[in-house]
Amino acid sequence: MIDKNQVLREVESLIKVRSEYVVKYYNSWSEGKHLYIQMEYCSQNLKNILEVKAHVFDRQPGDPMNCYEYLISCEIFREILQCVQYLHELNPQIIHRDLKPDNILIVKDVGNGRFVKLCDFGLATVHDKDINYNTCGKHTTGVGTIKYQAPEIGHGTPYGHKADIYSLALIGGEIFDLILFNYDPDK
Repeated sequence: MIDKNQVLREVESLIKVRSEYVVKYYNSWSEGKHLYIQMEYCSQNLKNILEVKAHVFDRQPGDPMNCYEYLISCEIFREILQCVQYLHELNPQIIHRDLKPDNILIVKDVGNGRFVKLCDFGLATVHDKDINYNTCGKHTTGVGTIKYQAPEIGHGTPYGHKADIYSLALIGGEIFDLILFNYDPDK
């Protein structure tokens, strides 16, 4: 079930972060019990790209990448890092808290040379670096993606922007076909 407050937070975040690093927000309106958000159309997300990447480059999953696949993977990861860097350098900074391949969009037609944008700011939090370093809180229960969640968020201990960095490391591992550790959702 979608939380209305979470959707409103996402709209507020999108209005604040108009940039080439974030999916464009155009408009929002409500009709009856429904809230609609009109955003830039992006035809793919990183999850879809990762599912077909090995096949496109004619290799079996687990086999080494050729130099072309490696260079394209480097460019994708570089753009993702730039997107998150943008959020973390804002004042006050924004911690996304739900970075995962589904929330990294690929734009088909670009004028500025960038193909990667972030979306889904429903769990994002504004974090004033000058007031406090760590935010105390957890992902909203049942909403965030545990696989990409930093341990400190799951344990309810204070956290800061490094929680997003943890998620980036896991995403990078998937882009480059690295097994960083065995994920066990029961632990």
